Amino acid sequence: MIHVGIVGFGTVGTGTARILLENRTVIRERTGLDLNLKKIADLDIKRNRGLRLPKGVLTTKAGELINDPDIQIIVELVGGTTFARDIMLGALKAGKHVVTANKALLATYGGEIFRTAKKHKVDVGFEASVGGGIPIIKVLREGLVANRIQAIYGIINGTTNYILTKMTDEKAEFSEVLKEAQKLGYAEADPTYDIEGTDSAHKLSILASLAYGASYSIKDVYTEGISWISPMDIEFARELGYKLKLLAITKETDGRVELRVHPTMVPEGYLISKVDGVYNAIYVEGDAVGSTLYYGRGAGDMPTGSAVVGDIVDIAKNIACGSTGNALTGSVTVKPKNLMKMDDVISMYYFRFSALDRPGVLSKISGILGKYNISIISVIQKARQIGKAVPLVVLTHLARERDVIKALREINRLPVVAGKAVCIRVEGKETE
Repeated sequence: MIHVGIVGFGTVGTGTARILLENRTVIRERTGLDLNLKKIADLDIKRNRGLRLPKGVLTTKAGELINDPDIQIIVELVGGTTFARDIMLGALKAGKHVVTANKALLATYGGEIFRTAKKHKVDVGFEASVGGGIPIIKVLREGLVANRIQAIYGIINGTTNYILTKMTDEKAEFSEVLKEAQKLGYAEADPTYDIEGTDSAHKLSILASLAYGASYSIKDVYTEGISWISPMDIEFARELGYKLKLLAITKETDGRVELRVHPTMVPEGYLISKVDGVYNAIYVEGDAVGSTLYYGRGAGDMPTGSAVVGDIVDIAKNIACGSTGNALTGSVTVKPKNLMKMDDVISMYYFRFSALDRPGVLSKISGILGKYNISIISVIQKARQIGKAVPLVVLTHLARERDVIKALREINRLPVVAGKAVCIRVEGKETE
């Protein structure tokens, strides 16, 4: 029998406990492992979670789990980067294996955590930290281990994907959809981490660390959110044959790694553009396997709990065969490759200008774009109103971010342009 302790009895903690209790027999029949949930620590042990627990399982003291000699695996599900860090390091130093869903902790202190695990010859499982029930960590660490990872594109935040889907389908404003998402429980009362891209950036740093065998942190990721996106830009994207998604992107080009999270226009024909609602999808391109796509629920008590229990089972197998200490740690073995500065990123671009409807305005804008080596694929101009400001949309060929910034700065100063231009990066082939 292998004893398990859980620290944190919130949504994911409840789902994990439910799976361990209700599927204990199934797990034993499939693996030969008997997993016993011995302790759950949480500050609130009186609230009804709709789960019948054996007597004596609940405690308010996390230290009881760390100090219990019978508990071999501790599951950290409290979130945050302070108390959670103390719990994880304390458990690892006590010789206990740890499973976590805490992407913020790993993105901030992953190097310290994995070094500590290695020193004390214990494992850290973190499948649930990215993609909820999608086994993307196992895919990168095991399934695609023979590949050089060339690119990863991920919709890895269900809240923002739900908001953008509703804005697309209903032509609704961001603020309206956010309120609805909060009522439905898809967005937190304080949604900042989700809508400003921070959650996706945490997850991307973990994926990139696995993909390239090096340690990357949240500080390495260029990050933009979706709070400024308007239904007008979503509609123009549709006219141009694109859908708008918040993408987490990493690519390796000439030995340099891009790490960026931002709203992105994706061709409507791409599978990842068809992923809507609260679902996640992660596209991975390897030099041997080619293009692969992984899809599923990115959050929730049971999908995420499923990933947590999957790690528990993997570690329990290692314990049973005496091979712990090297199987589930971060696989970080090399120095980080040089990061590509955002200024050097090459992409296609969507611009929306509020330009006065006068002869020669387009030629002035296109002249400045040409000055900075930015060529145009197509132009849309709606609702002619002579002498008034109207939307002018430009889709470009591949251009360098540095040049785009300089060109937009100059265009924004034109007397025939009202306000700042909207700029959204575009992924896909130039011919599409």
